[in-house]
Amino acid sequence: ECQLMKTERPKPNTFIIRCLQWTTVIERTFHVDTPEEREEWTEAIQAVADRLQRQEEERMNCSPTSQIDNIGEEEMDASTTHHKRKTMNDFDYLKLLGKGTFGKVILVREKASGKYYAMKILKKEVIIAKDEVAHTLTESRVLKNTRHPFLTSLKYSFQTKDRLCFVMEYVNGGELFFHLSRERVFSEDRTRFYGAEIVSALDYLHSGKIVYRDLKLENLMLDKDGHIKITDFGLCKEGITDAATMKTFCGTPEYLAPEV
Repeated sequence: ECQLMKTERPKPNTFIIRCLQWTTVIERTFHVDTPEEREEWTEAIQAVADRLQRQEEERMNCSPTSQIDNIGEEEMDASTTHHKRKTMNDFDYLKLLGKGTFGKVILVREKASGKYYAMKILKKEVIIAKDEVAHTLTESRVLKNTRHPFLTSLKYSFQTKDRLCFVMEYVNGGELFFHLSRERVFSEDRTRFYGAEIVSALDYLHSGKIVYRDLKLENLMLDKDGHIKITDFGLCKEGITDAATMKTFCGTPEYLAPEV
């Protein structure tokens, strides 16, 4: 699934594609020369999206769902505080931030505190059908067991009969990918600033025997004050010592070191 939006800003005949990559909201902006060309592009993209969605629904209808209840009850139904277990009814749902195959991300407001969060709502049957249960539980554990200013934090996690819900801090400064694409180049000081924050966060993970394994511009967000927030912990590997060597090929090929 994806969202297609037409706009005349920052240039005429602009269109935006917004979707989820695993649980991370990805947004890309494109410009064309004429309204007719924009219409052709958006219709073609929507046609492909609709076809893929139909194929996915057909595949899901043939997939067993008896495993749905096996997704870690204790691991998911947890709060980072000692308050009572949260439910969907504890939040006001304000705005769709992104959607994709696994589910959607919604801007929510907690009724009790009035605080804003990003709630990731994931479909259990899709997670099981795509064999992503292990990655989902890894992300849940890493989020709950880490606290660092440059890592996205988890406030609550809970589940319903057919959904997994992660209530995250709302990071609204955009991807580093977007900012670099727009500005083309960062100054040396700005690059050093971002680099120091990224290294600080990764060093913290390593000190907890966690290897991140998916570092890329799309997973680096900026908060409202311009500081780095690393997102998406599904590919993390836990329990890794300094002497350990991992051999699993994972992550994003476009970000591989050239010598690999």
